[in-house]
Amino acid sequence: MRMLHTMLRVGDLQRSIDFYTQVMGMKLLRQSENTEYRYTLAFVGYAEESEQAVIELTYNWDTSEYEHGNAFGHIAFAVDDIYALCKQISAKGGDVYRAPGPVKGGSTVIAFVRDPDGYAIELIEKK
Repeated sequence: MRMLHTMLRVGDLQRSIDFYTQVMGMKLLRQSENTEYRYTLAFVGYAEESEQAVIELTYNWDTSEYEHGNAFGHIAFAVDDIYALCKQISAKGGDVYRAPGPVKGGSTVIAFVRDPDGYAIELIEKK
């Protein structure tokens, strides 16, 4: 068994694709449109879907924003140099809302970024 993807509903597909590709450094892997049911799917990731889990961005044509509720927490990525990456993300207009630093009560260095739809992304520096 292998994890395939995490799906996020987005209000502006191109804005989200731009964020994940230009700010977070992912590749747009594939995109498909369903005209009958009025939605578009875009899959983004750091490697092909056959190699690792990716993110599915779901754009429902008639919905521009969503309530996140209180159940979803965040998605997380392991990164090599969290300080340099956060500077790069900020320089490209990304929202680093928790600056890099040790997690409370530990030594693991983390940071948090918010995507254009408000989803939280945790960055965890590799040891």
